[in-house]
Amino acid sequence: MMRLGRAGCELLRWGRRELPAAVPRRGAEVLVSAAGGESSGIAEILMNRPHARNSLGKVFVNELFSALEQLRFDENVRVVVFKSEVKGVFCAGADLKERAKMDDAEVGHFVKRLRNLMDEIAALPVPTIAAIDGYALGGGLELALACDLRVAASSAKMGLIETTRGLLPGAGGTQRLPRCVGIGLAKELIFTGRQIDGQQAFSMGLVNHTVPQNNEGDAAYQRALTLAKEILPQAPFAVKMGKLAINRGMEVDIASGMAIEGMCYAQNIPTRDRQEGMAAFKEKRPPQFIGK
Repeated sequence: MMRLGRAGCELLRWGRRELPAAVPRRGAEVLVSAAGGESSGIAEILMNRPHARNSLGKVFVNELFSALEQLRFDENVRVVVFKSEVKGVFCAGADLKERAKMDDAEVGHFVKRLRNLMDEIAALPVPTIAAIDGYALGGGLELALACDLRVAASSAKMGLIETTRGLLPGAGGTQRLPRCVGIGLAKELIFTGRQIDGQQAFSMGLVNHTVPQNNEGDAAYQRALTLAKEILPQAPFAVKMGKLAINRGMEVDIASGMAIEGMCYAQNIPTRDRQEGMAAFKEKRPPQFIGK
């Protein structure tokens, strides 16, 4: 029998800390915002490092870690959207100016920290959506790949360009890209360092949706919000278990994956939301899920 392990089981025991309202901090490079009204339940991670095109510098990375920690324990959050506040850029990848000042040991340590950051994004219990309205290069695309879903403007530019800088992807790109688009395409994109636009990314399955860019430069974000709102009405615990079953199942053989699905399903059976779903169906009304 396949075990979920401590990380998977802890998903069921997270606390009830609530997400505070976003408080702008002077010089903050990452902010967390909680939507209200009909979008209540959608949290946004806002990346705002305009002078460096949201590149992955030390402060930026530390603040991303803090944002993830803030969201991880909030039961009110049902979907997380990653959005850039810098027009024309999602995330330009590594901060090469900072990197140039590091010795070899420091580079190795920092890249390991980046890999851990992407793993933390992937491990968030709720669905995550990357809204790619501009450049997502190198580590920026690796960040988007760590999300569950990706929406891109047709004019966006994406690529794992590390080989053009004498490097290889080091924050999960060599593993997540082939799982997303297949081995052959992933090798071609990584070996060539090629940049592709949103339409090309959609045609190869790298993004879930592509949309024409609008005058405000936030078309992908608007489409990501629409997608998030499709998720909001669904049973939160069932969605979390679905994500866990998919993520864990993709790492193992099909028989072990079936066992993982069975364990996730078993944990969903006694929930009040499952009972509510059955009652709503019987009574021919929309269900009112509470996440329990």
